[in-house]
Amino acid sequence: MKPEYAAVMSQLNVDGSANTGKSIIVDKSEGVLKVVDGDGRLVAQFPVTMGSTKDPLPLGTWKVTTYAYMPPFHYQPDLFWDVDDSKDEQKLKPGPNGPVGVAWLDLTKEHYGIHGTPEPSTIGRAESHGCIRMTNWDVLRLSRMLKPGFKAVFRA
Repeated sequence: MKPEYAAVMSQLNVDGSANTGKSIIVDKSEGVLKVVDGDGRLVAQFPVTMGSTKDPLPLGTWKVTTYAYMPPFHYQPDLFWDVDDSKDEQKLKPGPNGPVGVAWLDLTKEHYGIHGTPEPSTIGRAESHGCIRMTNWDVLRLSRMLKPGFKAVFRA
């Protein structure tokens, strides 16, 4: 096992010999999401956008419980610091140009997920409201690599 993954893998309770499942590591300092196998070997790596000063990445260990493809977006102004709370809640239509793109991978951290974006040029350049944002094609690829229930470690 690579030394840099040993500490993270121990947080995931993965011992290599007993678990061959994949997990993810989201590293804010590197700006990437890494998929690792049960032995800690790097399987894939994707550029991502994660968090901001006002909505930081929720550090810790989480699970991704369910997936939604072509999800509608439930716009709730009270969840966004940069939106007037007097605005009405809305359900925005699903599609690749919606705020969460073509897929939503739901985290055990309420209101947080891994999702696509209609603006791939912002990945790695813009900030998010705390979620992990990927290009639409990368979030689809990620969802096909891992089964719901996988563990995710978010670190600074």
